[in-house]
Amino acid sequence: MQENQILYPIIILQKGKDDAVKRFHPWIFSGAIKELPKNLSTGSPVHISDNQGNILGTGFYEKDTIAVKLVSFNACQLDTDFWKNKISEAFNLRIKLGLVENTHTTAYRLIHSEGDNLAGLIIDIYNKTAVIQTQTTGMAMQIEPIREAIVTVMKDVIESVYWKSAKALASINKDLTSDGYIYGNQSDTIISENGMKFHIDIEKGQKTGFFIDQRESRNLLKSLSTGKRVLNTFSYSGGFSVAALLGKATSVVSVDSSQSAIDLCNKNINLNGFDDKQHTSITADAKRYLEELKENEFDLIVLDPPAFAKNHHHRHKGLLGYKFLNYEALRKIAPGGFLFTFSCSQAVDQQAFQSIVMAAAIEAKRNVRILYRLSQPADHPTNIFHPEGTYLKGLVVEVL
Repeated sequence: MQENQILYPIIILQKGKDDAVKRFHPWIFSGAIKELPKNLSTGSPVHISDNQGNILGTGFYEKDTIAVKLVSFNACQLDTDFWKNKISEAFNLRIKLGLVENTHTTAYRLIHSEGDNLAGLIIDIYNKTAVIQTQTTGMAMQIEPIREAIVTVMKDVIESVYWKSAKALASINKDLTSDGYIYGNQSDTIISENGMKFHIDIEKGQKTGFFIDQRESRNLLKSLSTGKRVLNTFSYSGGFSVAALLGKATSVVSVDSSQSAIDLCNKNINLNGFDDKQHTSITADAKRYLEELKENEFDLIVLDPPAFAKNHHHRHKGLLGYKFLNYEALRKIAPGGFLFTFSCSQAVDQQAFQSIVMAAAIEAKRNVRILYRLSQPADHPTNIFHPEGTYLKGLVVEVL
């Protein structure tokens, strides 16, 4: 490599600590670093080199356990063309997946962090609005070229861009961003998903406004809901509840601890032509509700909690939380019922999750068999070199 190709400060790794990078894993942990450039500020673009001076990639430095998240395994310049190429590559994949200008489904993920080789960046599309979540300082500092790339590449598709990162960055830099429109202006969005319609609260809703990653699971639940009494816990905006009603469930109960979530759920129930004759919403702690639930009241139960184990330090506690929920649901569900159970904790892999559901079944003394293994859809791709990207795990089991 010629000297003039070096564009950013170089972080040198310790001898023997470069194997993961050479296998194209995009994370550099702080313990792997031998030498940091002086006065390096968080969010700065950097190159990574091995102990012999060979450049292994380009990314952003963070003063954190994961010290660098790579966006390239070359010494590249993070200029306007870089971002346009990355956005274009991701956009073309979503076109190939049949998600762009699809009148039946108008919400999809455009950029899925490491899955699209842009660690720390999420972009979701709701009709003609792009919602950006930057999860690192480095990505937040690149918001202007990212915005420009979206508008340029998707000029015939996108009319507004909303930057929603204040909560995601609160523990890193509270002054780095405030949520708001950075292109165009749109406040209310109704999206379509496989024949269902949903109000999306971009500005105040969870994550970017909606859990797009459960699209295929909702469609499956719709096909299995006919004649069932359905309980949807941690219901948020009622995605699974609407799916169950459209699938001809006899009754649906939605439970969430947030009144604003329940209000949004009720709006979506009404939007799809249903009312409180078929649907009941309850503002309550889902754990306590399950604990106090009588047996055999429901034929189908959905457990879709928030991440109980956000990192490996909380993994054991998270697994206990999942076991408690599944134990109560398995104990209470009617014989022959279906349990849709999920974990979105990156620190809990599929095998660990299945094992904890098995442990709950043993304790509940129920005979259980797996019908489906579920995960995130294709617009949430997993980089094969970054298996941690398969964060959503789900099982559909029959409880005998």
